[in-house]
Amino acid sequence: MAEPRAGDIVSRRKGIVMHRGIVLDDGDVFHNTPFGGEHRSSMSEFRDGKIVYKHGLSPQQRRRVLNATEEPEYRSYNPFTNNCEHTVTRALDGRSRSPQLASLVISGGVALATFALTRSVPLSVAGFALSRKLIDQSLED
Repeated sequence: MAEPRAGDIVSRRKGIVMHRGIVLDDGDVFHNTPFGGEHRSSMSEFRDGKIVYKHGLSPQQRRRVLNATEEPEYRSYNPFTNNCEHTVTRALDGRSRSPQLASLVISGGVALATFALTRSVPLSVAGFALSRKLIDQSLED
């Protein structure tokens, strides 16, 4: 992977979700965590020993994202209303949202409905996994 450039979105695995952040001019990462809220940290701290994936943006998008992080208003972490994806999407296009959270909630509902209908844990797990995959693919398109 090419080194991320200022304004690129980066992500790394964090359990069943991806943790996201924004690369700043000095190589630090602006992100949002449960104990730090929205803050900057080194790429090494963000990486936390895991593989980091770069989501390259157009030059216009990178400028927009960097402008949004120049003098950010501090926001504390909330898993439902202000997680790392909310932070990144707000900087990217002004709309705060978390596609991963939506995917987890919908897939959890599918798993619960499957269990209620079948009383089968394996089918419920399969329903969760399949619906999560389908939702995530539709969000990428």
